[in-house]
Amino acid sequence: MALEGKRPTMSNSRRGFYVRMKLLHKHAGPQQQEKKKNLCFKYYKCLLWFSLSLYFFSSYFITHKPIPLSKTQDSKSKTVVSRTLFESSNSTFNQQNKNVNRGLLKDLKIYIYELPSKYNTDWLANERCSNHLFASEVAIHKALSNSLDVRTFDPYEADFFFVPVYVSCNFSTVNGFPAIGHARSLLSSAVHLISSNYPFWNRSQGSDHVFVASHDYGACFHAMEERAVEDGIPEFLKRSIILQTFGVKFDHPCQDVENVVIPPFISPESIQTTLEKYPLTGRRDIWAFFRGKMEVHPKNISGRYYSKKVRTVIWRKYSGDRRFYLRRHRFAGYQSEIARSVFCLCPLGWAPWSPRLVESIALGCVPVIIADGIRLPFPTAVRWSEISLTVAEKDVADVGTLLDHVAASNLSAIQKNLWAPDVRRALLFNDRVQEGDATWHVLYALAQKLDRSSRNVRLSNQ
Repeated sequence: MALEGKRPTMSNSRRGFYVRMKLLHKHAGPQQQEKKKNLCFKYYKCLLWFSLSLYFFSSYFITHKPIPLSKTQDSKSKTVVSRTLFESSNSTFNQQNKNVNRGLLKDLKIYIYELPSKYNTDWLANERCSNHLFASEVAIHKALSNSLDVRTFDPYEADFFFVPVYVSCNFSTVNGFPAIGHARSLLSSAVHLISSNYPFWNRSQGSDHVFVASHDYGACFHAMEERAVEDGIPEFLKRSIILQTFGVKFDHPCQDVENVVIPPFISPESIQTTLEKYPLTGRRDIWAFFRGKMEVHPKNISGRYYSKKVRTVIWRKYSGDRRFYLRRHRFAGYQSEIARSVFCLCPLGWAPWSPRLVESIALGCVPVIIADGIRLPFPTAVRWSEISLTVAEKDVADVGTLLDHVAASNLSAIQKNLWAPDVRRALLFNDRVQEGDATWHVLYALAQKLDRSSRNVRLSNQ
């Protein structure tokens, strides 16, 4: 008996081989020859099945070997990525509990770039980085990373791409405040990295990429307005989406970009701890409260007075009024003062927004907003006119009269609206996205911008 194995011509649609057997028994009798023929047939049948199994088993591992995204190479603007790896990772995540209403978010998918640690986590060596008023850049990154149903590990199914760069964590200044002079170069470096190694930035020029600018003048990346306006928004970010605390209702160069106004960061844990000692409906023995920088003789810096003299007017007019609890110096337990107050003054600083706005609402104190033209976060979720008071900067000297009028008329109605749990939830960031919290509202805002998603446009055209 002789065995002759041949492999046929390969094609794209079929692979295989056949075994041709020649039985060359010339001297055996018919029955014995037939018996040996059957035994040989069974033997080679087993051998054939074993060979086929080994062949296809080996072929599978050769053609399905995962390729990590970080090791893919960009060749002629095309990046080869193992979709098998991403799909298996996603299926594992999707089996976890889900906290987000996918319908309202239109099945939004976010891909988070895995950047070198110098762009983000290295800064966390300083604990203040994740807890100060600018820390929403850290909080949003953490919440999205922990979101088991919005985050995707397959960039090809992503609607938006989140670029996690922390620019507000440099506390090297003499006064201990964050310095963001390095922000532009750090962001430029991150954009160069992702545009050189991945195809997603280049295909949309960054229009479906999301950044956080959680400091005074947002996307202009400077703390002083004149310098911020002069520098403008970096050219490489002008097509992207910026999540920023800065927002005004009039034209301003620092919001001349697709943007979403977000609240400053206040620790949910600190709020919860304070409310355990001072519940919302508890005794409020402070009528009007403010603690913060108030210049008796305001300094002229670059042609501007701090807070446009608003805080100075408050101090000069009401520091002697016993109904007003005004303090000019820092105090670690100031949240307890907010929780004991009926009205909390929220005047502008250098920029119109203030962390006091979120703290006041979270602790049940009616915010008195003194910042002309301010654009407030998540207006579709937070009915600002029903939970706060607005005073024009020019009328700040008359704020006492306004508060008297509100206290005598509709204060209880305002407090009822203010103390609703969904209002407080909407302005606080959690470690995991929860329906109705601050990160959820960021996602909801992005879901309204799906026309900027390259993936969504591609699917719509199919």
